[in-house]
Amino acid sequence: MGRYIIRRVLFLIPTLLAIVFIVFGIMSLTPNNPGAVILGIRGTPETIAELNHQLGYDRPLIIRYGDYVLNLFKGSMGTSYITGRDVFSEILSRFPTTVKLATLSIIISTTIGILLGIVTAVKQYSFFDILSTSLAMFFASMPSFWFGIMAILLFSLMLGLLPSNGLESWKHYILPAMTLALAEAASILRLTRTTMLEAIRQDYVRTARAKGQSERKVIFRHALKNALLPVVTVIGMDFGWLLGGAVVIEQVFSINGVGKLIVEAIRMKDIPQVTGCALFLAFFFMLAMLVVDILYAYIDPRIKSRYQKLR
Repeated sequence: MGRYIIRRVLFLIPTLLAIVFIVFGIMSLTPNNPGAVILGIRGTPETIAELNHQLGYDRPLIIRYGDYVLNLFKGSMGTSYITGRDVFSEILSRFPTTVKLATLSIIISTTIGILLGIVTAVKQYSFFDILSTSLAMFFASMPSFWFGIMAILLFSLMLGLLPSNGLESWKHYILPAMTLALAEAASILRLTRTTMLEAIRQDYVRTARAKGQSERKVIFRHALKNALLPVVTVIGMDFGWLLGGAVVIEQVFSINGVGKLIVEAIRMKDIPQVTGCALFLAFFFMLAMLVVDILYAYIDPRIKSRYQKLR
């Protein structure tokens, strides 16, 4: 198991380097240049060219990429073109906000999705099943930014119950967390229902019932444990997505997280900041998937035995 984890961690290095190259390439191919964006209408061709030279943007892409990778191995993500601050410090100051929002959202979505998924599977074709799956389809197909705006209009402007922007108190987390969580809960609910329906029809479940075990023990000890593997995968992917995919929600609710930071950096063509944010989020997404793989071993002993064979 330990060797498998080390292999996965080492595999992160070439993957992250490839992500850096892709981000560098995309940012270089987009129109405009940092000097023109920073100076705006005040800039002359001479001052713009001088600023681009100071930033090192006038060098070839492969040279800038090589220097960036070299600095990465030295422990530096570079300096922001706009603020002049260290990129890592800038990200680190906002990352806790994004982590809190993503963690709260995934807890809510997982709790709602798994519990309702179990109940709808056990009570298949009941009124509760039809209502839950219909609501799940609605929330899964609804754009999160639209739901966020509607929630602000209803709960903040019309009713005055909850704040509409920032994260100063626990009340500020309710609207953005629920906005993010409901769509994820819908997908988790549908997947849990599908896997549970498949699990409760297996022979080992019928055998457990024939032995006289209680229905609760049959559902939670036998069926749920075997139905959780694909659900755990989706939860891990959802958490990784929430870390980087909360960009729109952070914009809607004016939250100073990594998502809002990367959007601002893209607008200003702040290449070190954009690359640093992408690298940071990609690392934690892949880390979340590694944790999911490790959890597999504790959920299913058969997978743990496969890991042990890799030694």
